[in-house]
Amino acid sequence: MKALILVGGFGTRLRPLTFTKPKPLVEFANRPMILHQIEALAKVGVTDIVLAVNYQPQTMVDAMHKVEEQYNIKIHFSIEAEPLGTAGPLALARDILQKDDSPFFVLNSDVICEFPFSELLAFHKQHGCEGTLMTTPVDDPSKYGVIVTKANSTQIDRFVEKPTVFVGDHINAGIYIFNPAILERIQPKPMSIEKEVFPFMAKDGQLHCMPLQGFWADVGQPKDFLTGSSLYLRSVQSHTPADLATSSEGISIVGNVLVHPSAKIGANVKIGPNVVIGPNTRIASGVRLSNSVVMDGASIADNAYVKDSIIGWQSTVGRWSRLEKITVLGEDVHVADEIYVNGACVLPHKSVSANITEPKIVM
Repeated sequence: MKALILVGGFGTRLRPLTFTKPKPLVEFANRPMILHQIEALAKVGVTDIVLAVNYQPQTMVDAMHKVEEQYNIKIHFSIEAEPLGTAGPLALARDILQKDDSPFFVLNSDVICEFPFSELLAFHKQHGCEGTLMTTPVDDPSKYGVIVTKANSTQIDRFVEKPTVFVGDHINAGIYIFNPAILERIQPKPMSIEKEVFPFMAKDGQLHCMPLQGFWADVGQPKDFLTGSSLYLRSVQSHTPADLATSSEGISIVGNVLVHPSAKIGANVKIGPNVVIGPNTRIASGVRLSNSVVMDGASIADNAYVKDSIIGWQSTVGRWSRLEKITVLGEDVHVADEIYVNGACVLPHKSVSANITEPKIVM
């Protein structure tokens, strides 16, 4: 089987983290984001994976060589001379996607969920039509394009963009499976699959939907990255709770917390809920962490308080400092002792030696 992952461009929404690494290689729950998707695809028997990218950094190529060996798959880079939207990349990768009659998966690289590809494949084969998209419910459908099905059916009737009256609460989850016949509908030019392909498939009665079970998150920007982490940790707690940290002498764990085995944690700390601590990190005595991610090689000094924040690779937070309200430190950022940071986005290799009381970008 085959799959295509819509990777896109420079990951601007997730800056400053993507100044250091291509977005697919940014660690989510201590593993590169794209590895969650590739592993799930390999488990269901996918052997060819196309990465649709606007550019091809060497770090990405090197990382994917290792992934190919690990999962016994072939990864193809499909490089767009110009951004081709969400449909054009399928046409560009036509030779791989239609090399046989089997269906192929398509997914957005920012999506994290439990990836029920086996169930999606079985459902798609059962209805026998050209395409299936997964849906997820939202609290406020007026912000999205809502999917409306025919009565008592999974067949999609129409799409309603940002409805002003209630027509449903399920939206496109960014995970699809198609028969190769869909490629006849797509040109190798900038095209939106949501606006220029799906409505016509629905009109032809060729598009069904399947509700996604469990959590779903688009983790393409810092606030959503943190929300996605908390949802992912809740899923881990439900399925493999032994993977999560538990309290020990001097270390109080509250709620769901994931700690890499190489992390060093001091005494009298309180961690959680919803915290991910990466490899080679140091959490000193008296630290309080909640709803945050601490990445590889970062260190947090005595009695610091970090809430709703992302601490980038090799960054340091000084003694008695306080970071909160979606503060994001890029790689190698150093916050001095006794500093307050409120919602700042700090670019790599910078130092913060004065309080930041209002959200801002530190360049």
